[in-house]
Amino acid sequence: MTPSTSRISGLLFAPPNESVTPVNTSTAQSHEAAEPPSRVTIRRQSADDVRTRQMVVSLDGERVATLLYGDSYSTAVQPGEHRLRVHNTLVWKTVRFVAAAGEHVRFTAINRAGPGTYSMLGLLGAGPLYVTITRET
Repeated sequence: MTPSTSRISGLLFAPPNESVTPVNTSTAQSHEAAEPPSRVTIRRQSADDVRTRQMVVSLDGERVATLLYGDSYSTAVQPGEHRLRVHNTLVWKTVRFVAAAGEHVRFTAINRAGPGTYSMLGLLGAGPLYVTITRET
């Protein structure tokens, strides 16, 4: 210790404007190599898509993207279990998946027509669109 620093109850204090480099006293250090990150990509490029309305994408509870037709979103994630949620402001779909270390997991999100979509067009001017999420191989 220098004359300008002091140790109280195991804490190291220094006067303002002086830097102190803490000493690592941990004896349990990890010798394992860090796992390589995984990657997740969500594409909205299917020919089956009706190409209207946005699709909002959330990953592990955090909103990460809004996809229009033709868009895609990709991000690095930690290996392990994740939750992908996609909605078109009316219909929600949630997919749970596991990403292995270094794996690139790919999904296709589709905003598609279904029962009642076209029959309600005349009444309301719009019909419900349904969300499909498929994992690509």
